Amino acid sequence: MASSEKPQGREHFASRLGFILIAAGCAIGMGNVWRFPYITGQYGGGAFVLLYLIFLVILGLPVMVMEFSVGRASQKSAALAYDVLQPNRKFHWFSWWGYIGCMLLMMFYTTVGGWMLAYIPKMATGVFDNATAETTGTVFNSLLANPSEIIGWMLVAVVIGFLVCSLGLQKGVERITKWMMVILFILMIVLCIRTATLPGGVDGIAFYLVPDFSKM
Repeated sequence: MASSEKPQGREHFASRLGFILIAAGCAIGMGNVWRFPYITGQYGGGAFVLLYLIFLVILGLPVMVMEFSVGRASQKSAALAYDVLQPNRKFHWFSWWGYIGCMLLMMFYTTVGGWMLAYIPKMATGVFDNATAETTGTVFNSLLANPSEIIGWMLVAVVIGFLVCSLGLQKGVERITKWMMVILFILMIVLCIRTATLPGGVDGIAFYLVPDFSKM
């Protein structure tokens, strides 16, 4: 007897804003906050930013459009998309490398996410109040020297991610991303204001943005 139930369709984003925020959340990392400004200042400041934007449009935009097109047309994961768009063809095995790469990347980010979760109680209890660079370095080194603590916080990060994903795309990932991206933007604004008002803040902004083509 054939079942009358229709197969459940693939879940889609509830809004375009949700998709944009999730895409931005996947692209924005810690390196954009602490590493990019330093690299920019070291290699030409505003001149480096100009070249970065040019190559972002030339190289990054076509790849992004291609990824969006493949996903939208196939409605499948990165590992199965080419089997749908180009069936009965060989050499589709390479698409699984993207899936494997995501798994390896997840191992890295769950560890870093665990570090950040470990810092929450430390900040709440005043460990970093009036702390110097040496103090913060000592705290981080003590965390690295305690594998059980690192693994524990990493598992907490994995459980949080699992719970969010278990709610589905719209009610889980998309909903939490909207709130988290808003919080991220607020934190970025606060961080910019705070760093600009610190001693030497103006010099730091000049180091970051003033073009210096001799360093290119």
